[in-house]
Amino acid sequence: MRQITRLAILLALLIPAATALGASKQTLTGSWNCVAHGGSHSGLTFTLDLQQNGQTVTGDVTSSIGDADIASATFINNFLKAEIDTPDTQYTLKAHYHNGKLSGTWSSSASGEKGTWEGTKSASH
Repeated sequence: MRQITRLAILLALLIPAATALGASKQTLTGSWNCVAHGGSHSGLTFTLDLQQNGQTVTGDVTSSIGDADIASATFINNFLKAEIDTPDTQYTLKAHYHNGKLSGTWSSSASGEKGTWEGTKSASH
């Protein structure tokens, strides 16, 4: 009887933990449709094409003002931080992932401009 009680307690502890671990493994891999707010390009739409491998994120950004590779990016605890180098400046994107969406802030090192942005994953990915 003691073994059955111990087993029941062990299962009661392990099953919710395993479920929580599985639910927290979000992947950013795919194409994201985004819009920036603030600064001289407020309302600018852009696409992030991302590949996630653990906490490391790679990819590129495409917009009407130009395209660039992501220089470095991480995704830790549902928080994305990406550095994007262009010939004129370095952009920093920071965002929280929640309910299938990214939302956060952006800034430009050269101009000092900053604002907010959000993105949703394309249905085709």
